[in-house]
Amino acid sequence: MALRLTDAAPEPDRPSTGLRLSGAPGTEATKKVADDHAPHALRARAAALLAQRDLDGYAALWSEAAGIDDVHRRYQAHCLLAEAGLAHREESMQFVSGMFATIALRTVELLEIEPREPRLLNLAGIAFYELGELGPAEALFNAAFAMAPEIPGVAGNRKEIQRRRKSNFQRPKLPAPVMAALHELAPRGKRVAAKAKPAEGLTLSLCMIVKDEEEMLPQCLAAVRDAVDEMIVVDTGSSDRTVEIAEEFGAKVLHHEWNGSFSDARNVSFDAATSDWIMYLDADEVLIEDDVDRLRALTGRTWREAFYLIETNFTGAVEDGTSVNHNALRVFRNRPEYRFDGRIHEQIAQNLPGWLPERTEITDVRVEHYGYLGVVRDAKEKSRRNLDLLLKQSEEGVDTAFHHYNLGSEYSGAGEQAKALEHFERAWAKLQDDPEMLSYGFVPSCCARLVQSLRINTRFEDCIARGDEVLALLPGFTDIVLEQAHATRALGDLDRAGELLETCIEMGDAPSNYSATVGCGSFLAQTSLADLRRAQGRLEDAERLLLDVRTEFPQFLSAVEPLAEIMLVRGGEPEAVVEAVEGDGDLSAAARFMLAVPLHERGAAELAEVQLRQALDAQPDNPPLRLALSETLLSQAKLTEAAEVVDPLGPDSDWGAAAARTICFAALADEERDVPGEELDAALDRARASGLPDPDLQVLTAWRGRRDGVAAPPSLPAASAASGLTMLEALLRLEAFNRFAELLPIVESIALPWRERHERLATMYLRRGFLESAADEWVAVVQESGADVPALLGLAQVAAMRGMNDDAAVFVEEVKKIEPANPVANKILELIAA
Repeated sequence: MALRLTDAAPEPDRPSTGLRLSGAPGTEATKKVADDHAPHALRARAAALLAQRDLDGYAALWSEAAGIDDVHRRYQAHCLLAEAGLAHREESMQFVSGMFATIALRTVELLEIEPREPRLLNLAGIAFYELGELGPAEALFNAAFAMAPEIPGVAGNRKEIQRRRKSNFQRPKLPAPVMAALHELAPRGKRVAAKAKPAEGLTLSLCMIVKDEEEMLPQCLAAVRDAVDEMIVVDTGSSDRTVEIAEEFGAKVLHHEWNGSFSDARNVSFDAATSDWIMYLDADEVLIEDDVDRLRALTGRTWREAFYLIETNFTGAVEDGTSVNHNALRVFRNRPEYRFDGRIHEQIAQNLPGWLPERTEITDVRVEHYGYLGVVRDAKEKSRRNLDLLLKQSEEGVDTAFHHYNLGSEYSGAGEQAKALEHFERAWAKLQDDPEMLSYGFVPSCCARLVQSLRINTRFEDCIARGDEVLALLPGFTDIVLEQAHATRALGDLDRAGELLETCIEMGDAPSNYSATVGCGSFLAQTSLADLRRAQGRLEDAERLLLDVRTEFPQFLSAVEPLAEIMLVRGGEPEAVVEAVEGDGDLSAAARFMLAVPLHERGAAELAEVQLRQALDAQPDNPPLRLALSETLLSQAKLTEAAEVVDPLGPDSDWGAAAARTICFAALADEERDVPGEELDAALDRARASGLPDPDLQVLTAWRGRRDGVAAPPSLPAASAASGLTMLEALLRLEAFNRFAELLPIVESIALPWRERHERLATMYLRRGFLESAADEWVAVVQESGADVPALLGLAQVAAMRGMNDDAAVFVEEVKKIEPANPVANKILELIAA
């Protein structure tokens, strides 16, 4: 029987080219290459010539392919000619052995020029295998596998060699000319296999564009400098120390006037690069230290044209722990044709031979990107700048799916969610008619953002339906299922939402080629499920889920606050809660802040203070930490300390008004010392200088006047109610009754409707446990306005909390005569029964 390959599944005794001519994903049949391109035309001609048994004509095509100018098209043509022959069906030993010998000769000749071509090595190995030359075949397969184990068929081909050796294979008798050719060809095949190793001594240039990056640039350059041979930094007009920092790290700095095009700036850096390879980074991207050697090793893989690195984009707020992983094309050969296009969200992949899958590789080299952190984006006003550039592209006629995806992303980042959805939907519509939709790297991210945008814009049914469409295209995309779970919960179906969240956990995170959000299949889904279980009253299940998150994913800080809160609600001792949340590791400042919030709200102010002081020790320049600590100190009547903590936040600070309000309150509320009038006046002057709103200032000024015997003002505006009532309740909490008596007439002078003022005072007294005062307020309401539902409910709550269950029941019954299904009334009855 003649030796040959088929285009069907490989037979047990046949090595595989990895070809599937039916157009399955990942084969040449799915690549976007026009039918009239020379390499594919040559393949069609090769098939025709082989069908006619014209071996000389087939051999002549190899010479014709050598004349193709483009290096990648030329390589592709040679591979396609070899594959055409290896897939040819032919029973004549005379012809088929000559065909395989031709393939072996031509591929070896090519490999002698450049042996580092795994696909050609595999094809050459198949030709030798079919001719019975197992020695060179095995050497060629092993060489191909060592360089690129993902080459289709090569792993199975190595196993097939071993199987054939064990079967005591006897090579069939071949024609004398073929045997003579093999005598000379087999050693050549072994020699090229031995030479097929990564290149040595090739160089790598880091190329960057920067502007005002003094904060981020040092970390970036420090991490990458040992992995590269030169650093080219193009500055587009920095006014800080960016240029100086780059030069301190040994970078060559070029100056380029900003013209509104990121591509132009990047291409300036590429033009200056002198290395064999180029890597580009932004200043807010950091190479993982452990991956320096792996990055350097990429330069020897000359059979590649480009490499994808795994980039982790941290999102949300600092230390929030949320991130998105995606494959980022960041390293490529230094060729003049590899340049960027586009003003913004510039692209280079379209200029690379993406239609040759073996020319690119997804690596395990990692880069961390901090540019999507909320505070970084806010500081740089990236969204607005990017939108301006994108809209200019729109004016220039750009109307692609990728363009609308970028517009949607930037509008979303700017908080304009309706406009974001408009552009995501336009991107989706344009993609529907594109047969190559799934070959575009941005499509998974576009799909995820579209589904999320539908939910954010409260189109919950559309979110679920579109999610199903996306999952049909991109199975295993956990991010989509998580969005569907959120939408389902918003529609009120908690049981189904829970099922979807459990499905996310079973699926795990989606692969990085989906630009997947880290945690959708783990901690994000678990935290969402815990919140849902809490809403269902299943607190024990919620606590278990959050404890698992804290144990398995300690870097995810958003679980800290809900875990502590649920444990406290379930009756956990505050000390035990702190111990459980801290675990075995030292908490970050952000985590301590999150832990302090529920501790403070549940009355464990001293423990909250401990957490906040430790956080402030780690981040002394953090204004929110100072304000939170001052609030905790105020609740413990540590008024002087509270003022001292926020004192560094001066009038010119963004936080100066909040700090001034605390300082004024602390001085006016202090009953332990007689605060001098000069100090009170200075505090008020600081409040005015800081821009404290007038409603707050009017209450504080009136309170200050009372200290000098000035009567309460006849009236303050209704806008002062929030500030006045908040301070009044704080005095109740501190049990500073003398100061309360000073402030109460001022609050009573606020121009609120009579009924509203009494109701709000009653609610405040009830919340702070001053039940008799709460009853007095509700009685006054009844006397003035009659026994309506709100007043009766207020009196019922007071009676129930005082243990006067019979009276409470009477009030509730009166309510139910008016509103039989009133939910508050039913809860009061449950409280009485308990």
